[in-house]
Amino acid sequence: MSGRDDSEIRDVEDVMDTAYDARRARWTAAGTGTLLTLAGLAASLLRLSGSAPAVVPGAYGFGAAVCALAAVLGSRGRTRRALWLLIVGVMVMALGDQFD
Repeated sequence: MSGRDDSEIRDVEDVMDTAYDARRARWTAAGTGTLLTLAGLAASLLRLSGSAPAVVPGAYGFGAAVCALAAVLGSRGRTRRALWLLIVGVMVMALGDQFD
């Protein structure tokens, strides 16, 4: 006998599950932010070399910068703020694409 009852073991398992969920959320936010940043920068460079108005590559670049900030915040554990910044960054990129 280890001296622990079932409720103590479940509490330890719940803490471990919570820590795993938090780690997974940080990795997801950071990875998604990085991916969207790279996509925004690539789109900005492609639009810059074309005949698009200047606001289009600027919107892609600004959206990529917002997504980069979201990746940094997500890696530091601010996943809720990172999610909203990812949404704003993608919306800025989509709005800029409408001017093309």
